Amino acid sequence: MTRTPSVVVIGGGQSGLAAGYHLRRLGVDFVILDAGTTAGGAWQHTWDSLRLFSPAAYSSLPGRLMPPQAGQEYPGAQHVVEYLADYEKRYELPVERPVRVAGVHRDGHFLRVDTDAGTWRARAVVSATGTWWRPFLPAVPGRADFRGRHLHTVEYRGPRDFAGRRVIVVGGGNSGAQIAADLAHDTELTWATRRPPRYLADDIDGRALFDAATARRRALDRGHTDTGGVASLGDIVAAAPVREARDRGLLRASPMFTRLTPSGVEWADGSRSEADAIIWCTGFRPALSHLAPLRLRRTRGHIATDGTRSVEEPRLHLLGYGDWTGPASATLIGVGRPAREAAHQMARLLL
Repeated sequence: MTRTPSVVVIGGGQSGLAAGYHLRRLGVDFVILDAGTTAGGAWQHTWDSLRLFSPAAYSSLPGRLMPPQAGQEYPGAQHVVEYLADYEKRYELPVERPVRVAGVHRDGHFLRVDTDAGTWRARAVVSATGTWWRPFLPAVPGRADFRGRHLHTVEYRGPRDFAGRRVIVVGGGNSGAQIAADLAHDTELTWATRRPPRYLADDIDGRALFDAATARRRALDRGHTDTGGVASLGDIVAAAPVREARDRGLLRASPMFTRLTPSGVEWADGSRSEADAIIWCTGFRPALSHLAPLRLRRTRGHIATDGTRSVEEPRLHLLGYGDWTGPASATLIGVGRPAREAAHQMARLLL
């Protein structure tokens, strides 16, 4: 059976729900297809100690403030999961799950969405699958030779699995710093980064980061000089656990090693360290394989967009993948504006 809503939203995490909120307000007929079995998106799969960079009120989707978490200024991941589940229910968003999308195809005046649960044909499609499902591992020489345990950020849960072990954490961003801080107390830790860690000022949190990202986008849109945005401030938000480990001298970064050995890693000067596990906090790439049939991919795996709308396929919008689909659009608070703009553009398309 083929179903024909006006809009299909692919992905039921924060970006998909924000799109659904605005489509609902505009009276557009739509469905959200989510590959997960329960509400909460990628937040269900993060490490146990992860906390937001901003207070709850500054980490909210459109229309509904996130309630504070008792005893915490910065909510944890499980609190976000509960918020997203409540948001979905509150606005009666039509989420179907688990539905895994195999591909999006042009089909005359429609886009055809093929899934493991049937076929949908829509006048417009929103891709909101994020990046969590496509972890990136750099091509470091000797990686296949290492006999210890390899993990990416997506597989890390907590320090209990590594107590007393020799662990190397790779990556100088927020994930690398938070996981290194998590492990600094009970492991023999090496934290490897490509450049010395750049901490933001201790009083900067997600509120300032969103303002910086927005200011950069406005400057670029007006043809002004690039302000540098978030990158100009630093790479690591000094969240409380990171700040504590740093101030106690437990977060000492080493340069990036040049290759892996069967038992550990080796640096450019020939020195070596043994390791039982390496945790790669090396980022993600957009999860866009379902759009391959449209043949839209360009440099660095991105699809050329004007705002959220694909330049070459204007019936397609991409939401929540990073600044190239809206300033801070990969964040809870940042996805609201591009979601609203995408919904209004699709509503005009359907007239």
